[in-house]
Amino acid sequence: MSDSSSNGSPGGAAQNQQQKDYYTALYQAALAFSYSLDLNEVLQSVVKSITEAMQVKGCGLRLLNPQTGQLQIVAVYGLSSDYIAKGPVELANSPIDSEAMCGTPVVIENIETDTRFQYKEAAKREGIVSVLCVPLEVRGEAIGVLRVYTSEPRTFHEDDIQFLSVLASLAALAITNANLYENLKYAYDGVMDVLWGASSVEIA
Repeated sequence: MSDSSSNGSPGGAAQNQQQKDYYTALYQAALAFSYSLDLNEVLQSVVKSITEAMQVKGCGLRLLNPQTGQLQIVAVYGLSSDYIAKGPVELANSPIDSEAMCGTPVVIENIETDTRFQYKEAAKREGIVSVLCVPLEVRGEAIGVLRVYTSEPRTFHEDDIQFLSVLASLAALAITNANLYENLKYAYDGVMDVLWGASSVEIA
């Protein structure tokens, strides 16, 4: 009996190539996180790498604004400007994101038949069929979501979910570190302003 997942079969070769693509994307993301202080540039690089590695239509990263309750897009690749501007994504009105923000990856195999998808008509115009959504978590607290979109029916497997979840964790860590850096820089600048102000008074 032949095994479609064996290394000698077409299915096995495709699976091995997918795994190599995932390892390459993870390595590239790790380098980007390590060497760049430009968070926007890093996140944009990540969503592009995810799109190419997973061979999907597009990828988007949204962060929750606690004041408005909206998930705001901060990095996107492969989606049209019309779809991005389709309307606000409010956590209270988006079951897929609400579920993901509770820490559970969400798979939608067909947006037309799944009641959890918020903007179905816009998605159909964009040519979106399947969606995978995972949370961005920092110390157990979700700060946003990472989604991938396909233009053909797709069954997402455990390795797909794990790959996207790892990238989401790295992105969440990078965002947290960037915020910490900005806060430290702000505090440092404030201290230096006080010191220089005091020095100028003494000199005068």
